[in-house]
Amino acid sequence: MRLDDVEITRALVDSFYKKFLEYTEVDVAIVGGGPAGLCAAYNLAKEKIKVALFERKLSIGGGMWGGGMMFNQIVVGDEGKRILDELSVRTEEYKKGYYTADAVEGMSTLCSKATKAGARIFNLISVEDVMMEKERITGLVVNWSAVELANLHVDPLSIRAKYVVDATGHPTEVARIIVKKIGQQLNTSTGGILGQKSMCAEVGEKAVVENSKEIYPGVWVTGMAANAVFGAHRMGPIFGGMLLSGEKVAKELIKRLKAKR
Repeated sequence: MRLDDVEITRALVDSFYKKFLEYTEVDVAIVGGGPAGLCAAYNLAKEKIKVALFERKLSIGGGMWGGGMMFNQIVVGDEGKRILDELSVRTEEYKKGYYTADAVEGMSTLCSKATKAGARIFNLISVEDVMMEKERITGLVVNWSAVELANLHVDPLSIRAKYVVDATGHPTEVARIIVKKIGQQLNTSTGGILGQKSMCAEVGEKAVVENSKEIYPGVWVTGMAANAVFGAHRMGPIFGGMLLSGEKVAKELIKRLKAKR
């Protein structure tokens, strides 16, 4: 069979825009494709929740690809191992309570499981604003990352969502947009972003799950973004808390969405 260059182009453009248009209205829009965001997407999609994830970079996975200091191994505790076991990611016991896994296997498996469960991932797309109605966030304002990087003045497009999840890690990008546009009205002690504290894995691992919750009507926070918003410690290359954080947010949103059906 002869391959036609233009037919290849038509197939690519047609299939992408069908997919994109289908996901201009979703149940949950996740911003950030690190381990917490992907774990949330996986758990939501498993329950037939319509979920789209938007990642600024070409590759998804956040810091999990690099493990610690580019040693592409990760560490998880007992609860984190439970999630890796569910995903069929191989782990090795280093000593009691400490398990290691290959970072590439872990992230590639999580990405595959999320997409096969039904989550749609759109990479190279940045979020530059949020949609709002009656004191509630109702979606995202998005543009190509290349537009942002080139500092071009090109108007964005909109994605409507019943819930938005900020999984942008240390930068807390969605939370910062809210504070900038609306003021210090987040669900924190000051109404603003408290900023993360220094490294303490023992405290940070627990806090990241506790802090994964609604920060503004319609907006939830997960992963390192949760600890940064609520002023908790970072925890470095131990990733169980990240996975548990994404799982927690997904379960809470599933409850809310199913209660409305």
